[in-house]
Amino acid sequence: MSPAWWQWLASRDSLTRRLGAAMPQPFAVRLLAQRLARPRRDEARALGVPASHYVWCREVALCSGDTPWVLARSVAPLTSLTGQRLGQLGERSLGHWLFRQPDLERGPIAITRGAPPFPTAEAPWGRRSRFRHGRFEVLVQEFFLTAMADELGLATR
Repeated sequence: MSPAWWQWLASRDSLTRRLGAAMPQPFAVRLLAQRLARPRRDEARALGVPASHYVWCREVALCSGDTPWVLARSVAPLTSLTGQRLGQLGERSLGHWLFRQPDLERGPIAITRGAPPFPTAEAPWGRRSRFRHGRFEVLVQEFFLTAMADELGLATR
């Protein structure tokens, strides 16, 4: 992995803020889906919940203007959602909300080579980590798309 990619993948600060600073067009969040769903097996394992239980699931594209740079999938156990009002986020960034929480804890970042849960996406790299804020916890998975790599001159291999 190149040092340039490592800076994006290993960064523990707000991806929303970093993207906004790097994008040539205004930062935008495009809500793709938000629903109750069963987690994938790897998500259930990461959250410590049974795969048969429902979770809150949100999928968004983080865009430079109209061009998606990152696809994100966040899942949270329903038991941790009390009072959070995340259903009202709409096309606002979950990361913006998370990083305003004073007691936010971020777990280790796991980096993957591609393989996003979005069937048509080409993502050279992905990462995920678990966030906790009080009783609330969420697994955030981010997949960096080739459009971002092309625009920033990041090698995809």
